[in-house]
Amino acid sequence: MEKIPMTIAGHAAMQADAKRRKSVDRPAIVNAISEARKHGDLSENAEYHAAKEDQGMNEATIQMLESNLALAEVIDVSKLSGDKIIFGATVGLVDEDTNEEVTYQIVGEAEADVKQGKISITSPIARALINKQVEDSAEVNTPGGGKVYEVLSIEFK
Repeated sequence: MEKIPMTIAGHAAMQADAKRRKSVDRPAIVNAISEARKHGDLSENAEYHAAKEDQGMNEATIQMLESNLALAEVIDVSKLSGDKIIFGATVGLVDEDTNEEVTYQIVGEAEADVKQGKISITSPIARALINKQVEDSAEVNTPGGGKVYEVLSIEFK
């Protein structure tokens, strides 16, 4: 199996999520199932079916998290440096059409969250930025059409 690149923070967050799901969510769901069973006929018991569905989704998520953790290649971004954009870099960009400035950190797929400024290494923007330097332009094909970004800064933090 192929290793999954991940930052230290992303790895820690994934471990915490898995731990919470196993030690907090799992027992709560078991209790909900137990309570629902007390309400009689299971074939027509909506609370029971909802709790069983929650249990299935929680177990599937735990399995996915544990799989990702087992395949994780944890990278300490603070020990990286250079003048080219690579995994872990925090990149300041400006949209050459709108002059809107954005900052993204390039992270692994499992920890990507655009709202927090973290984009996946496999995203179109990240792929266009890899190996670019400050003042380089990157053309990105997005679902809304092509965009051109100029690299303003590259940091490893």
